[in-house]
Amino acid sequence: MHKNSVAATFDLLGDRLTLTILRLAFVEHARRFHHWSDRTNAPPAVLTARLAALVDAGVLYRDRGEYRLTELGLGTWQILVCVWSWQREWTAEWALLPEFVHTECGHRGPPVVMCKSCGRTVTPHDTDVELDRDALWHITSGRRRSARAAAPAGDDARFDEIMEAIGDRWSAAVTGLALAGVRRFSEFRAALHMSPTTLTERLTRLVEAGILHRPETDAREYRLTPRGRALFGVFAFLLAWADHAHPEPEPGLRIHHRECGAVLIPALRCRGCEAELTRTDVRFEAATARVSQG
Repeated sequence: MHKNSVAATFDLLGDRLTLTILRLAFVEHARRFHHWSDRTNAPPAVLTARLAALVDAGVLYRDRGEYRLTELGLGTWQILVCVWSWQREWTAEWALLPEFVHTECGHRGPPVVMCKSCGRTVTPHDTDVELDRDALWHITSGRRRSARAAAPAGDDARFDEIMEAIGDRWSAAVTGLALAGVRRFSEFRAALHMSPTTLTERLTRLVEAGILHRPETDAREYRLTPRGRALFGVFAFLLAWADHAHPEPEPGLRIHHRECGAVLIPALRCRGCEAELTRTDVRFEAATARVSQG
């Protein structure tokens, strides 16, 4: 994996307005500027910049005044499903979220993450993470836009809470290291070469967001809460997408599935019928459609 690929992925997709653009493209088949403008109330200049960034990254392409998903853009569907699953279970926004449906069996609700190599369900406890220190430096170096800017307005889900974990490079790196088993303040600092003040601020924010907690027995240790561990699928598919978007022979960050020994190629499995899910097997059903049908 290119040493900048993970950083580029978090810079592009670790943004609430960008996630909203993609979600509306999938759920409501938004294609024209006014579709996103009407639904998000984002300032035109900001929305234009996000759409341009997605075009430059090969996620969208322009065709006769419309923005359409490329194959690379269609490949973000698993990330969006995992973000949806986390929001559905761990935030108060669930009523605003679209429903996820497996068309073939009719099951509604979150899928599970599986290892494509062996077919088993996989959790953070089943994995080891290979970390390249040079890759970590590139993830956390450089400048990027603020993840708190340009939040969608109105009655739409805003991705506010998940942005605490993936909305900037430092927070994403800390959360990723926690998922890799790092617990102690000194270990986070050694891996990331960040100042004690910056690290303390990010760790404090993640504790306040309920993603990490500090055991009473050791004040220098930070452990994932169930809410934090539930982010595993989001990170697994972000890394997989980064690898697809920026393929290089040299790995920088890799998740290994301990049970089968393979580098994890994540996939989604239906909880209802146990089938591996593909993009064409599923649909997002808009919340407004659910309400009108109920």
